[in-house]
Amino acid sequence: MDKLQMSQMLRDMLRARAFEEAAAQGYAQGKIAGFLHLYPGEEAVAVGVLHAAEPGDYVVSTYREHVHALVRGVPAPEIMAELHGKKTGISKGMGGSMHLFDASRRFLGGYAIVGETYPIALGAAYAVAYRRLPEAVICFFGDGAVNQGTFHESLNMAALWKLPILFVCENNHYQIGTEIHRHSAITEVYKRACGYGIPAEKVDGMDVLSVHAAARKALERVRSGDGPQFLELETYRYRGHSMADPGSYRPSVELDAYRANDPIAAAIHEAESGYPSPEAIAAAGPDCITLFSAHCCRENHLDETGIARMRQEIQTEIDAAVRFAEASEEPDMETAWSILHANRRYETLMESPE
Repeated sequence: MDKLQMSQMLRDMLRARAFEEAAAQGYAQGKIAGFLHLYPGEEAVAVGVLHAAEPGDYVVSTYREHVHALVRGVPAPEIMAELHGKKTGISKGMGGSMHLFDASRRFLGGYAIVGETYPIALGAAYAVAYRRLPEAVICFFGDGAVNQGTFHESLNMAALWKLPILFVCENNHYQIGTEIHRHSAITEVYKRACGYGIPAEKVDGMDVLSVHAAARKALERVRSGDGPQFLELETYRYRGHSMADPGSYRPSVELDAYRANDPIAAAIHEAESGYPSPEAIAAAGPDCITLFSAHCCRENHLDETGIARMRQEIQTEIDAAVRFAEASEEPDMETAWSILHANRRYETLMESPE
């Protein structure tokens, strides 16, 4: 991997952490409403997989999709504005945190319903295969979604038709507050794919280089016509399921163990009582972005001065995105009606006689 790509991967991981911490602050200040599911701890998954993707590939994500959208190239100000429910958001303020969408970048959205990503990805992959295009569909989902009926139905159809899908399980061990051993008979998720003859692999989701290598190989097999592939990326989220969840059901020793392999050592702002302070993370040991930063320095891709400058540039970028979101206009009824009618062709809306 060359110097430029290593540097960009580190930048994307740092940007992801800074963005999510800014979002947490906005939520704590009452500027972001509704549900907010944050990604700190899982950055190596999104960055590793999406850096292995091609611009023509389609991406389908879940309700924890801010970082997927960022890495895919959706501008931070447009995502932050969407979180704030503003007209300048990527979904014009009508989707919010769980419904980012950008057709121009083939980012087919975040979906709030658990297990909804599978049939969406299946349909996109069927269209790609039908037209015999050299493209792939990347379908993200959590370990809690593998017990949904859509998981089994979609894997069966994808295997039957040899559809070009890379299934990516972001296994952070918890289905909201229920640990995987309590909700799943098979805790090694990748083994489930064997029931459909889909090649599957389990990878350390805290190591961005391992994730990238596995995703690149899997996507090569997808593009060569080998059909669907499956990756289980074992990772961990440092926050609760959402901002409304303090995450107190997790043993502190478990959380500390995963902090020691944190994918990033970005400046962390404590926005809620249950979140570790920078001092607590430092005491736990080197996080995984610190480890990746050290790797970049050892390989002479970057030095400490360059990394410090990168951090400052990213913080300036995120601060500007927050200001943009806060200064943007609220959507109005005209915006709402334009979205309602966007995809309507032959339908007639019934109007009240009053």
